[in-house]
Amino acid sequence: MSLLHNDNLGFLIADVSRLLRRSFEQSLEGSTLTLAQARALIYVARREGCRQVELAELLEVQPITLARLIDQLVAAGLVERRADPSDRRAYRLFLTAAAAPQLQAIEQTAALIRGAALAGLDQDQVAALLAALGQVRSNLCGA
Repeated sequence: MSLLHNDNLGFLIADVSRLLRRSFEQSLEGSTLTLAQARALIYVARREGCRQVELAELLEVQPITLARLIDQLVAAGLVERRADPSDRRAYRLFLTAAAAPQLQAIEQTAALIRGAALAGLDQDQVAALLAALGQVRSNLCGA
């Protein structure tokens, strides 16, 4: 496949990712959360109790950038830092009860965007797409 075609795998995935992010950002307008804060909150929910440095790696941001995001989420009462019992210089991240409605709103927004993105595809096509992308991710994780 030529790199000059518009349907090059890398470009297609990057375009879809950009368009999904844009849709999500537009849906968040008027919300108290930014896209970066929403992403961080989702990752804390997925990996509750993780260390900040681990979360920064997962989000592919610098630790200082994540520290500012977490500061904002702590100030909003959505996340709390707890001292790491095995490393007093580190903190572990946990959700507060106030995060639940925010996470539910994020999931509802994501479901609407997912529905729009996958419109016109039947269940078998969606399953095949997800399986193929999962395999691509696995292939690249091992590379």
